[in-house]
Amino acid sequence: MHHHLILRVITKPLVGTIILFAFYVQFHGDFSPGGGFQAGVIMAVAFILYGLVFGLNHVQRVLPPWVVHKMLALGVLIYAGTGVWTMMLGGEFLNYNIFNPLHPSHGQHSGILYVELGVGITVTGVMVAIYYAFAGRRPFIGDDDW
Repeated sequence: MHHHLILRVITKPLVGTIILFAFYVQFHGDFSPGGGFQAGVIMAVAFILYGLVFGLNHVQRVLPPWVVHKMLALGVLIYAGTGVWTMMLGGEFLNYNIFNPLHPSHGQHSGILYVELGVGITVTGVMVAIYYAFAGRRPFIGDDDW
């Protein structure tokens, strides 16, 4: 398993860089193109790349399947919880102005960050779960049968 040494050495810092870029896209999505969906896909790419280079068992030690499943629920909970929170404060569902009635633009900014965070977590979880499902399946045809 020591073949592709250069690929393995390059992948480790590349994964960190991809994750850092995903955080940039996540938290600057309201100022520039990007946001939760794009950041979630970029974050998932980091884990998928790690899995492609090092194998499914290694990536599942870094990000276990049970954590991925919790991410799916947590992201939706953050998104929907933001809407319920606005209703509990006396506004309409996902009306972010209620977060800061004196400065509605600050409330809009906060609400967008919460919702986009939920979307990012959900998308990361879904993409990684799809990768785990495909990478973990047993092949119908063995390598020797080709």
